Amino acid sequence: MAFVRKRGSAYYLVHNLRDRGRLRQLQLACLGRRPRISDDLIEGVMSKHPLVRIDWQRLREKVSREVVQPLRADSQYVRELLASIRDVHLEIADLQPPLLVNPDRQLHLQFTSELKHLKGTLDVKLAQFRSRSSRARQAARG
Repeated sequence: MAFVRKRGSAYYLVHNLRDRGRLRQLQLACLGRRPRISDDLIEGVMSKHPLVRIDWQRLREKVSREVVQPLRADSQYVRELLASIRDVHLEIADLQPPLLVNPDRQLHLQFTSELKHLKGTLDVKLAQFRSRSSRARQAARG
């Protein structure tokens, strides 16, 4: 049975197997510092390890319930995330439209799609932050 294991600051999806009477761990995938079980991860693991049976639904529930902890404002992860956001912001700001015109139409469509997806995610997160701060202001008043 596959399970999530933490080593250092990263999480891994691993599976125990017996090899000549000895227990061995097979690393199926690196999940990063904040583990997520995405459809792409599932496809990748299933293609690389087709003989390993995994209850993905149970694993997703367990990861979301037990492994992923709320972020603390002072955590190293949050500081690194903010630095990454700044870096991505600057990289995107530096792009010039002629650079986006690429003879590879598929790459151009994928880039445009990812930017739209990023915009949607940012809109949702900003709405959540706005909603939370307005509730906090109402609670302080009332």
